[in-house]
Amino acid sequence: MSTVIPQSELTKRALDWIGEKRCGVSPLRPVAPLIEEAAVRFNLGPLDVEFLERFYSQQAKDECGS
Repeated sequence: MSTVIPQSELTKRALDWIGEKRCGVSPLRPVAPLIEEAAVRFNLGPLDVEFLERFYSQQAKDECGS
């Protein structure tokens, strides 16, 4: 029997996974390929992918001081 995981939980897991991958190798590593891989790995929908793109876009702006 499989367990149904709420979509919001999958998005949280994707955020954690991307964070681990970025910090593990290089925080300057491009995030777009990681978002694509997370979308497949965590079965994310287009809206979830768009959220991740906006999240990391905003984070980059905050880091740069814009």
